[in-house]
Amino acid sequence: MTTQLSAGGAEVTVDQENGCRISSLRIDGTELLRQGETYGVFPMVPWCGRIELGQFRNGGVRHQMPVNAPPHAIHGFGRDAAWKTARVDRTEAAFVYDLAEPWPYPGRVTQTFELTESSLTLGMGVETYGDSFPAQAGWHPWFRRNLGDGGEDVRLTFDPEWQEERGDDHLPTGRRIDPRPGPWDDCFGMPYGVDVTLTWPGALELRITSRTEWVVVYDEQPEAVCVEPQSGPPNGLNTLPRLVTPVDPLEITTTWTWSRTDRA
Repeated sequence: MTTQLSAGGAEVTVDQENGCRISSLRIDGTELLRQGETYGVFPMVPWCGRIELGQFRNGGVRHQMPVNAPPHAIHGFGRDAAWKTARVDRTEAAFVYDLAEPWPYPGRVTQTFELTESSLTLGMGVETYGDSFPAQAGWHPWFRRNLGDGGEDVRLTFDPEWQEERGDDHLPTGRRIDPRPGPWDDCFGMPYGVDVTLTWPGALELRITSRTEWVVVYDEQPEAVCVEPQSGPPNGLNTLPRLVTPVDPLEITTTWTWSRTDRA
């Protein structure tokens, strides 16, 4: 089962049965997302990126998550679950997912979609049904590197304040370094808010913004480029835990704004 949203020339397809991911984002008929069951745009929740050895602590209790990217656990469980529809109309939708085993704490995740002719705003909230627990939330979009029709590959523009140094285990070492040239599978800090522009020359420009300060960029595959706004860095459940409490849910939003560009 999928949900279709449309506004002007913008069309979004949400596959709530397959991790509540955006399986298609089309602007004036042009598909922006890499296609396939594991691609599109999927939510990362209740954590983003890798957890070292799949383990994290909450107070004095250590929890072991399934190791699905050996030797680590990656991207949470939301992308693998069927979500329930809470609200849908022509341009907006909301879906919910109840956290369950093997995640050790009961809670609910809500994901929202708001589409206009020139923008898409995504929201995600994580709330607890009982005990407080550390969590993260974010999105993992797979943008097509090349839109076809003889156009050029996408160009990425952003100005991070720092880059999290990545160790051989693909986890941040804890050191902040000056941003380095790609290719990347790296986390960057943008303390005044995420602001990244993807430009397909002569075709389309898409700007990703968010009030969060963390973004992961992954461009090591020839087919796609990923720009991932998220509420904390990889392994953040251990290094920078953000507790979800009964009075303080975790909330994050991102807005994608696009415009056509003239081919030279």
